[in-house]
Amino acid sequence: MKTIGLIGGMSWESTAIYYRLLNEKARTERGGLSSARILLHSLDFSEIVDFQKAGRWDLAAERLAGSARGLEAAGADCVLIATNTMHLVADAVAAAIDVPLIDIVAETGHRIAEAGGRRPLLLATRYTMEHGFYADRMERMAGIRPLVPEAGDRAEVHRIIFDELCLGRVEEASRARMLAIVERGRAAGADSVILGCTEICLLLDPDALPLPGFDSTSIHADAASRFATDSGAVQLRERVAA
Repeated sequence: MKTIGLIGGMSWESTAIYYRLLNEKARTERGGLSSARILLHSLDFSEIVDFQKAGRWDLAAERLAGSARGLEAAGADCVLIATNTMHLVADAVAAAIDVPLIDIVAETGHRIAEAGGRRPLLLATRYTMEHGFYADRMERMAGIRPLVPEAGDRAEVHRIIFDELCLGRVEEASRARMLAIVERGRAAGADSVILGCTEICLLLDPDALPLPGFDSTSIHADAASRFATDSGAVQLRERVAA
């Protein structure tokens, strides 16, 4: 089994989900008392958020690239950035290491395409929904261009993520608001939904939405698990190289 390098802590609420999923998948794959080989570098999320707010993506790229290099030096066979938003600097991180960076945007896009989706609604942080990197990356890697909610709904999704989910708060009122946003997305032409922040799965069940749902956290963890156990490793390397 290969060793998975995980850049986490952004937030640690979702990093804990990654840890559970990766170990559950290892046990399912290998049985018994098996668990995943994981190297975790957990960053201080408050520092990363400061970079985001200041628009200093260059400093964020340096911080994450340094983390990735450390994981590779410690023996990681692949690296995951355990957050969607920070894939804005994924190319810089990938360039800093010689092992594959498993891309959450590419893996989610391919999963949607394989299921027949073409116009997914993206629920994510304001940075992910508004910057353009995510939609451009998914279109380039998977041939899909996501829709985003209207401005007011984008602000509400961002608030729920940072003021509630990243702090471990799961509010029923916010679940209702998110479902209403999904309904408005469906009316605007969306045929599926991307849970495009790694904390949103704390609030929404992708199988209980009015449209087919795709949880980026679970998809990302599944891709890493397949790489670590060699099932699908060749296909993954081809996607990374592309």
